[in-house]
Amino acid sequence: MPNKIPVLVIFAPTASGKSDLMLRLFSGKKEARIISADSMQVYRGMDIGTAKPTLEERKALPHYLIDIKNPDEQYSVAEFVEKADSLCEEFYKKGVLPIVCGGTGFYIRAFLLGLPTTPASDPEKRQKLQEELLKEGQEAMWQKLFLADPESAKKIQVHDSYRVLRALEIVQTTGKPRSAFAQSPSLREKYDFSTIILERDKDVLYRRIEERVDKMFELGLEKEAKALTQKYGPENPGMQAIGYREFFEKDSEGKELSVQEIAAKIKKDSKRYAKKQIVFTRGIPGAKTIMIDGASEEKAVKEAALSLFEKIKK
Repeated sequence: MPNKIPVLVIFAPTASGKSDLMLRLFSGKKEARIISADSMQVYRGMDIGTAKPTLEERKALPHYLIDIKNPDEQYSVAEFVEKADSLCEEFYKKGVLPIVCGGTGFYIRAFLLGLPTTPASDPEKRQKLQEELLKEGQEAMWQKLFLADPESAKKIQVHDSYRVLRALEIVQTTGKPRSAFAQSPSLREKYDFSTIILERDKDVLYRRIEERVDKMFELGLEKEAKALTQKYGPENPGMQAIGYREFFEKDSEGKELSVQEIAAKIKKDSKRYAKKQIVFTRGIPGAKTIMIDGASEEKAVKEAALSLFEKIKK
């Protein structure tokens, strides 16, 4: 076996078809395992809205880092990297290829390049920021971050309260923006990465997003989301996910949105998120970008996987 751990890394925006591709290529193959790089599929009960693989699909192709948190529990990029590292080492020792696959570009980038060295959290400052969040709301806190650290704000969604507050905490603690704590430009040396970024034509991707959202409602997203919103509030980490947070929103008159309005909002938010996802994977050393056309991506992933399988067997 090689000294470095061979890892196949697959990134693609939401609704691009990466999960179907993984199932087509690796279902039933004991020598491959999926490590999910999705910040919301970790939450139990959030199945339809996160397009989580079904139990049958996970039986055919085991997925890890899915259903490991309750929606009121925080899941951070640091925890993801730690757990992914542990799984990669475990699979490598068993002669199994780890496949890190997902659409959370922030997680993918951190796994490939490592976490930036930022100051330790200050519980007192974090508590004060939490109180401000409850009093002023998510939009106001994001605006504060934009004024203090516009570069970080542009990369963080308004609803991602955890990362907004963390970035504000860093500014308040150090007087420097989070962007001042640079991430390494080099790949982590413990791994032999083969990284593939899958992209689709924008119009095709947007059509797929609309079709996916319609399908989610057919599968029962409204029932799933409303059951969760009765138990969890909009401040809980899981409920900040696209597909769930929209059920808390009100119109300009303070009335609840109709199902049609919620669906339209989810489609709009998903398209906006798809644009941002790619930002986190730009400039990654050695990454290969493939336009999805039904053949090119399968060939590229197969070739990368076979090459890494050979390295594991040595």
